Amino acid sequence: MKITSEQGDTFLDRMIALVEGAKRQKTPNEIALIILLSGLSIIFLLAIISLPAFFKYSLDSAGTIGSSNLSVTVLIALLVCLIPTTIGGLLSAIGISGMDRLLKKNVIATSGKAIEAAGDVDVLLLDKTGTITLGNRMATEFIPAEGVSLEELADASQLASLADETPEGRSIVILAKELFNLRGREMHEYTSVFVPFTAQSRMSGVDLIYNNGNTRCIRKGATEAIRKFVEGNDGFFPGKIMETISQLSRQGATPLVVAENNRILGVIHLKDIVKGGIRQRFAQLREMGIRTVMITGDNPLTAAAIAAEAGVDDFLAEAKPEDKLERIRNEQSKGHLVGMIGDGTNDAPALAQADVGIAMNTGTQAAREAGNMVDLDSNPTKLIEVVETGKQLLMTRGALTTFSIANDVAKYFAIIPAIATSLYAYSGSEGPLSVLNIMKLASPNSAILSAVIFNALIIILLIPLAMKGVKYRPVAANTILARNMLVYGIGGIIVPFIGIKAIDLIINFFSLV
Repeated sequence: MKITSEQGDTFLDRMIALVEGAKRQKTPNEIALIILLSGLSIIFLLAIISLPAFFKYSLDSAGTIGSSNLSVTVLIALLVCLIPTTIGGLLSAIGISGMDRLLKKNVIATSGKAIEAAGDVDVLLLDKTGTITLGNRMATEFIPAEGVSLEELADASQLASLADETPEGRSIVILAKELFNLRGREMHEYTSVFVPFTAQSRMSGVDLIYNNGNTRCIRKGATEAIRKFVEGNDGFFPGKIMETISQLSRQGATPLVVAENNRILGVIHLKDIVKGGIRQRFAQLREMGIRTVMITGDNPLTAAAIAAEAGVDDFLAEAKPEDKLERIRNEQSKGHLVGMIGDGTNDAPALAQADVGIAMNTGTQAAREAGNMVDLDSNPTKLIEVVETGKQLLMTRGALTTFSIANDVAKYFAIIPAIATSLYAYSGSEGPLSVLNIMKLASPNSAILSAVIFNALIIILLIPLAMKGVKYRPVAANTILARNMLVYGIGGIIVPFIGIKAIDLIINFFSLV
């Protein structure tokens, strides 16, 4: 029995630990809304709590019996009408409508908060393979080192790829078969121990233990990983191989170095293709104020070539899962909201940490569970539509929040004067505060009942707007605020006066109070 990894120290264990340690931050809009609604609730709560004391003092001064003071039922009704219940009742509808609009674009969102965060994203991290590029890198050429034959390199490359189930590994096996007709292998001469690829080692291969005691340790992988392997076996890395690697990298290709024991055998040329039209989409993201960062395990030269071809703003080369997570946390510590698009298990920690984690549907189960969105089309440029939907959600919530606040303030000045008509009055007559009852509501009871009914009806009437959403316009925040104040602010002040008065007339016409 051979133990290859201690319990809790496997690749999957580390991924789980990183995902569990990730924590998404609250968006600035979410924090602002919580502070605003909490502040308004506290203000109106203090106002309601203080009313009985003022009413009692006024009633006693006027010689009115104490039973005429405000009851607990009236105070609760006032509190329900005056605190921001309208926007509170509509937040769920706004979130659900955002999820529905994204679903129509073939993106599944796990929560409305994820869509809201998308509206504020200003940094986007993208995994290269399968996201920016097609992901099916194909082996197109074997480039042997000095003193190594082409067939020897192909033979070693195929042996190192026999247990590699990735598209790259399969293409290496196929290329060796096509060039040198390398097919079946006689296994009775040796015992083979395959070494799988991991994001940490960044290489894979096979150990062939022959019956005579000799061992061939064949590895293929990233340049630095193979360099450490060879130098760890008292070998050296040829300068000409580095020149070949640099040349391929500048072309945007992915070089895989092949080594046996302490000797470099050569390089496998993997060709990667950038998805069509992605450069134009990244230009659109840039116009929306979103900075794009490509993350890849490739060496810096290859990463730079692919980044230039794709049109991203920055790149992170030779990245391990921990590096991706650290980059996101650094961006967040600077106040940025970060989006992450990925498809692999090694992307899961970064997807869990990002404010908006979009997993490709073609990706692994771990990636899909770690993110808070899944793109069914596996199209990284879908983020543009996600961001537009997020901004529309924010605009809708901003408009309805403006209406709700104006609505609550208007209800305060409509109800309080109506229930204060008896203050400072003698023998049940109207007091001097009755002049503030500009709507001439029939009685305090009808005023409160009208307000409660209006409060329930306005939420129902605003649900269609919350579901449809305010039309998205790519304009500045100041312009949006001015429009909300003009349309929804003034509208929120006028509508309660009209609605409460109409309901009061109906109540008194049918003598419901």
